[in-house]
Amino acid sequence: MSKAKTATPVTDPVHTRAPYWQDVPDEKWMDWRWQMSHRLNSVEELDAVIRLTESEKKALGTTGLFRVDITPYFASLIDPEDPHDPIRKQVIPTAREMVPFHSMMEDSLAEDKHSPVPGLVHRYPDRVLMLVTTQCASYCRYCTRSRIVGDPTQTFSRSEFDAQIEYIQNTPQVRDVLLSGGDPLVLAPKLLDMILGRLREIPHVEIVRIGSRVPVFLPMRVTPELAEMLGKYHPLWLNIHVNHPNEISPELAAAADRLTRAGIPLGNQSVLLAGVNDSVRIQRKLVHELVKIRVRPYYLYQCDLVAGSGHMRTTVSKGIEIMEGLRGHTSGYAVPTYVVDAPGGGGKIPVQPNYVLAQSPSKVVLRNFEGFITTYTEPEDYDPREVEAQEALIEPRPEPGQSGVLGLLQGEKMFIEPEGFDEVHARGGSEHRLRSGEVKQKWQPLGVGAIEHEPPEPRQLAEKVDDEEEKEAEGDAASG
Repeated sequence: MSKAKTATPVTDPVHTRAPYWQDVPDEKWMDWRWQMSHRLNSVEELDAVIRLTESEKKALGTTGLFRVDITPYFASLIDPEDPHDPIRKQVIPTAREMVPFHSMMEDSLAEDKHSPVPGLVHRYPDRVLMLVTTQCASYCRYCTRSRIVGDPTQTFSRSEFDAQIEYIQNTPQVRDVLLSGGDPLVLAPKLLDMILGRLREIPHVEIVRIGSRVPVFLPMRVTPELAEMLGKYHPLWLNIHVNHPNEISPELAAAADRLTRAGIPLGNQSVLLAGVNDSVRIQRKLVHELVKIRVRPYYLYQCDLVAGSGHMRTTVSKGIEIMEGLRGHTSGYAVPTYVVDAPGGGGKIPVQPNYVLAQSPSKVVLRNFEGFITTYTEPEDYDPREVEAQEALIEPRPEPGQSGVLGLLQGEKMFIEPEGFDEVHARGGSEHRLRSGEVKQKWQPLGVGAIEHEPPEPRQLAEKVDDEEEKEAEGDAASG
């Protein structure tokens, strides 16, 4: 691990600065440390820059509210006279944030429940989420992790970092590590360098990803030195978080350019927010502006059921409407995947309009974005076994207990039962002659899953039946 270089302020021209800071020298303004030390978080500070509403003042004066901190740069993107400004709604609280709503939870995605060690979430078979800090450059009002984010007492310790790394080292099925938090790019450069270096020493970790809103909240943090340091750890991917076209400034474009020139592919994760971007027109403008700065739209999230976000949620049907207005209406490369991150910890579930209208063994009926309806004729001689010789050359990856619906399709099992299914339907009865011992084999479907004595393959059975029928036919012909 090489020694981290001393970062120098970015010297790009200043394009975004509110009149309140007009006397700040450019060198200070473009210094990310100055931005972090001058963040706004009180009624007095914000009211000097933005004309606050009574609802905003009430929320800002409430104790126990999720943390408020806004960089001067990001505050400069807000229209100070517009109470409906889409950037303002993302970072300045209102009294509506204090109103509880049905189904809200502290940890709606059950991340802490699915953490084998503190700060490491292993939800999917081959990848883990590694939370490396609870701090951000600014704080989103709809933050999924508001239970820990922004709270200095929840910061992860060195021993917890070590436990996270040890778990990954001891779990060879993990090929992909996502760093998040908080925001990994607010970490001290030496600490981030150390974490990336240790991950890169693990042979089975193929890629590392970073989720960060720093390029959006604090683009001057993306210095040439930071981009160079990140570029040492390829293959490394980075997803930023832009929700509205107004956030795409010349400063963000310059930061994205520094990252892409360091060989880092960029994606964008947006959250669907009421009054911010719940519009086909806004979403189209957003994805068009993103691809112009070489950022590919990746996910559009349904807002989570996290406390404080009730007034920012839309219906899922609005998200489907937006996807209807993107797919086919603009470049496929600019269309994100719309997902609901399942409450209770089920992971991301993609949701989209239905393009398959009907199916038969020989045809599929489909429709396009215009409503044009067509049929696709299925091949009559397709043999899905033809690829098996090539497939056998690739070692299957372990997915213990998580093969899911794919396991049903591939014959590992024939059904997925809810926990306690058999006990519920036994209705408290004791074992008896019809459902105990060896007779339990009556519920083992032939040829599906693993049983003690492998049955003949269905194809072999069919061939045997065909042979017997052929012999019978020959015997009938001879006797005739």
